[in-house]
Amino acid sequence: MLAIEFPPISHLLNWPDIWFEDTAFAVNKVTMLFVVAAVMVATFYLVAGSKKQLVPTGVQSVAESAIGFVRDGIIMETAGPAGLPFLPFLLTLFSFIFCLNIIGLVPFVQMPANARMALPAIMALVVWATYIVVGMVKQGPLHYFKGVAFPPGVPKPIYLLVTPIEIVSTFIVRPLSLAVRLFANLLAGHLILVSFAILSEALFDATYIGVVAPFFMLVALTGFELLVAFLQAYIFTILASVYIGGAIHPDH
Repeated sequence: MLAIEFPPISHLLNWPDIWFEDTAFAVNKVTMLFVVAAVMVATFYLVAGSKKQLVPTGVQSVAESAIGFVRDGIIMETAGPAGLPFLPFLLTLFSFIFCLNIIGLVPFVQMPANARMALPAIMALVVWATYIVVGMVKQGPLHYFKGVAFPPGVPKPIYLLVTPIEIVSTFIVRPLSLAVRLFANLLAGHLILVSFAILSEALFDATYIGVVAPFFMLVALTGFELLVAFLQAYIFTILASVYIGGAIHPDH
């Protein structure tokens, strides 16, 4: 009988410390992926920025395509021209999340760093702080919080229901949903790929023919996770742009 042992989820996500074990500065595999992704994104845009060709090619062409996508496909569609000053911030978010997601699919790495809650939570908190500060600067603190708690056009008796919902939604649900959405999708994809990889290995040891179906399923799911890597970076960034745009443009 074929025996397949799937490791517990805690084993898949618990990476031992590599340096500075059991200290506040401990470094493990996930921490290293954070640093690698940050260096890769910074290097990519620095190299692209150094090539000031009139007709872009290579790295410059890819970088300009990414900038154009975030500018025209995200910011202009959600926040309008007033959101263009946030292009560097949103481009960095999109590029960093996408790079981390892609690295997680590389053989022998096989760990999407965003499948750990820490980084999605930090990025969500940065977005949360950004749109609150933008709202207070653009509208004034009192007007901003009044607009959040008492949206215009709502009958006054309905505020008893609407005001708590709006406050919880704006200040709690938004950052929480941003973090959980990214974390949960990457974790689910990671667990599915691990499951099919273990199944393929077990069937390969038992019978060479039996491995064909799960192996091709593993390849197909890896291709699907490439799409998910892009979509999750896009969704996180466009929601951040929507929240910032809402803070810039108060409801009338």
